[in-house]
Amino acid sequence: MSRQPKPSPTFAALVQSYFAEYLTQQRALSPQTVAAYRDGFVLFLRFAESRLGKSPAEMALADITPALIMAFLDDLERQRHNAVRSRNARLAALRSFLKFAAHRDVASLHVIERALGVPVKRFERPMFGHLSREEMLAVIGTPGDSWLSQRDHVLFLLMYNTGARVSEIIGIRVGEVVLDESAACVHLHGKGRKQRSVPLWRSTVKAVRAWLRLNPQAETSSPLLPNRSGHAMTRSNVSKRLAIAVQAASSSFPDLTTRRVSPHSIRHTTAMHLLQAGVDVSVIALWLGHESPATTHHYVEADLAMKERALARLREPETKIKRYRAPDSLIAFLQTL
Repeated sequence: MSRQPKPSPTFAALVQSYFAEYLTQQRALSPQTVAAYRDGFVLFLRFAESRLGKSPAEMALADITPALIMAFLDDLERQRHNAVRSRNARLAALRSFLKFAAHRDVASLHVIERALGVPVKRFERPMFGHLSREEMLAVIGTPGDSWLSQRDHVLFLLMYNTGARVSEIIGIRVGEVVLDESAACVHLHGKGRKQRSVPLWRSTVKAVRAWLRLNPQAETSSPLLPNRSGHAMTRSNVSKRLAIAVQAASSSFPDLTTRRVSPHSIRHTTAMHLLQAGVDVSVIALWLGHESPATTHHYVEADLAMKERALARLREPETKIKRYRAPDSLIAFLQTL
């Protein structure tokens, strides 16, 4: 008696298995990564529903065509104004799901292979924007008497000291800051559940101690930098407070009003200042929590001053090299291109 072929799983079942089993259990990805994949999937399913006239539960793998994926990615850029990097991140989430589905539904392999053919979009990597030391100190400022002013001072000082991501800074708990003079540091929880410890300056230790004295009710598990409600600050909260600090600093440095200074700009600033101080790239990679030192090398590319110092070490040739001059006909040809 021949065995009946196993029926293919539905699209809805594949999506549920992908998130509930594969990402969270088998790959054990961090909640932040799972949330990012989820958000991308929700955007795609809503777009597919409006384009195909089907609810997500009624969709099939065959509906995920290269044309649908390309239309979704174009919509992200044109309607939602996503940058190319964000567009490629959404595509990466879809490709991850399709590769998972290929192992669960072999009958749809030809459909999946076509969908996986959608390429990532190339883009020019922008130069890192960073502040000078004087500009950064102006942004950090001097703490005033108010609770908000003292919190913001600690916030920006910690961001500059550690070069931490916003998610790492707002996630710091009181018990994760070690204020011993001999080994002062802060424990950060980075991307992909990676943890690292970053040493603290004496000025940072002093500011944190003053902040904790102002908040004696804070417990070990309390957020170090809370909002007025006692909860951890949000990304948007940090961005708004930074915008206020930059505006105040612009009275001394007017050029700041013409530049976009984001929380990530402070991370770039820390990296550039460490690099300019002669700290090895591999150490900076550990400091910032980069998965690969290759990421840190982009700061070397962005630092024109370092390139100029390297050029100054080269001895210029004493004899002039005679430059080749192309015949007029060749120049005329090239000018027509």
